[in-house]
Amino acid sequence: MRARTVTHPAWLLLVLAGLAQPARAQDDGTRPRTEVAGLLTVTTKGISTIPSFTLGKPAVIADVSIARRGLSFEPQFRFGLDGKPWSFLFWGRYRLHEGERLHVEVGAHPALNFRATQVSIRGAPREVIVARRYLAGELSPSYSLSRSVNVGTYYLYSYGVEEDVTKHTHFLALRANLTTVGLPAQYVARFTPQVYYLRTDDRDGTYLNAGLTLSRRNLPVSVSTTVNRTIRTSVAGDDVLWNVNLHYAIR
Repeated sequence: MRARTVTHPAWLLLVLAGLAQPARAQDDGTRPRTEVAGLLTVTTKGISTIPSFTLGKPAVIADVSIARRGLSFEPQFRFGLDGKPWSFLFWGRYRLHEGERLHVEVGAHPALNFRATQVSIRGAPREVIVARRYLAGELSPSYSLSRSVNVGTYYLYSYGVEEDVTKHTHFLALRANLTTVGLPAQYVARFTPQVYYLRTDDRDGTYLNAGLTLSRRNLPVSVSTTVNRTIRTSVAGDDVLWNVNLHYAIR
């Protein structure tokens, strides 16, 4: 299959602007509500779902979540700060189990990853943006040890549709989530360490990653930072990645 060329992605921004408005379905006391939320993130170095994959420069990420009865549609739009698209993911997720302590979620998405390339049109050089297609699925079980400590695993498989991309990507992570440690009541800190294994076709590696998020209750703005460190790898990429993020939540 041939990669698709995208030259006018601006229409997606108009769709996103409409979806991201804070809205809820009317609640008449008998029907479950449809929850709509959004998150806008500005980051110093765009880091992907797989932390060793990066845009390598400042980026903006827009997330939208539309959820009802354990089923959610969660598109994510990523752009460089120069306005060029980075990737679009169209997640569908479902909570298989929502117990007091055990939580299991599955998800799948089609995705577009964009790359700028030079072509010749009527003898004149021109930059175009080529879209490469992916299909992916995920499984995410987690267990709450307490109100502030959560542990779990995460598995993601991605298939590249085009012939000139990585065809098979496997990502397996062991994660922990620790919240609100040693802070005043109105502040929240979340620490999210993980160790993960990554395999891309015939190359693989193991990594350490940790994130720290600081927020204040009832305030839509938060800040976070992420550090990614290679333990051993044959996959191309930086040995150390670090970024800072500013988030704005819409509910």
